[in-house]
Amino acid sequence: MNTIPYSCQDISEGDINAVQHVLRSPYLTQGPEVNFFEDELKDRFQVEHAICCSSGTAALHLAYSSIGINEKSIGFVPAVTFSATANAFRYQGGDVVFCDIHPETGIIDLNSLEAQLAKYRNLSEGICAITPVSLAGKVAPLIEARKLADSFGCSLIEDASHSAGAHEGSGTSIDTTSISSPCLDASCMSFHPVKHICAGEGGVILTNCKKIAEKATQLRSHGIIRPFPNEHPTPWHYEQIDLGWNYRLSDIHAALGRSQLKKLDARLRARKHIALRYNNSFLESPFREIFSAPNLEDGHAWHLYVIRFLQKGVRDRAHKYLKSKGVMTQVHYIPLYKHPYYQKIAGDLSLPGAEKYYQSCLSIPMFPSLSEEQQSKVIDSLESFIKSET
Repeated sequence: MNTIPYSCQDISEGDINAVQHVLRSPYLTQGPEVNFFEDELKDRFQVEHAICCSSGTAALHLAYSSIGINEKSIGFVPAVTFSATANAFRYQGGDVVFCDIHPETGIIDLNSLEAQLAKYRNLSEGICAITPVSLAGKVAPLIEARKLADSFGCSLIEDASHSAGAHEGSGTSIDTTSISSPCLDASCMSFHPVKHICAGEGGVILTNCKKIAEKATQLRSHGIIRPFPNEHPTPWHYEQIDLGWNYRLSDIHAALGRSQLKKLDARLRARKHIALRYNNSFLESPFREIFSAPNLEDGHAWHLYVIRFLQKGVRDRAHKYLKSKGVMTQVHYIPLYKHPYYQKIAGDLSLPGAEKYYQSCLSIPMFPSLSEEQQSKVIDSLESFIKSET
């Protein structure tokens, strides 16, 4: 059996045909496909505006810029996330403050967030923002974060790169959908190959705010607008009214994204089925004595399946052992304040929840096309590792 990646894209003949159709069309970029894709995203996620762009990072950058983040701003982000969540604040010159997370889930700790908001209440003269991350496919506490954002005068931008199609289950007191939740100013998704919707590269801002949508649309194409309709004497006229970027999504990428979007619900079901099989195995001995499995929850999108080892140091040995057996794993994520760039900014920071999660977490293979045979190999390899440890 070949090496099993921790995640990978799943490209069908339909996806290939969709891209070939664009390659044979008059437009490879700035044609009709992006508009079609945006309309379909609006319909799927029940939002007023979808602004597609070149990456999930670009989506975050455009969202932050569109709400007015600048060198006087502060961004509050969980310490465990991919760099882009914080980097996009830095692109605008803003400062970043790291909040602790729950060591079991990796999701932002609201008590830590509130403490940091109170600490920095009077230190910013610009617009500030909170960016909860719906990590691994579990929805962040968006409504509670909204209450804190309102109390402290902040915007709320969800990093939903892991959570397309996720929601909090109807069995909870809150039934809200990640991405389209009305408590958000905007939500940002990624179309990277290992995400739920693969466009090769790409991203989108989903929002119900017309001002954010108009500003992001303008900034994604150099800050240029075309003010005149076709019947005007100079319909070719355009004006740069702001300093934007070339963050446009091509028609090639949009066509692939459109084709993938049609399969989102089926792939969410496949991910849930894989998670259920993992859990049925891992709640038994010998697994439960060595690591804990994530809780099965309604609405979890299962972008990642993260196990957490109970003793320090075991995770690293497991990673190497599984690799030797052809099972690839990954760590999501190193706390951002440990990276040299952010160490210079954050100083000697250590957050207990982030440290505990980081020392224990390991993402094992999770993708919709993972076969039962491949999953059995992952489970058997983990059992073999446990036996080697005892």
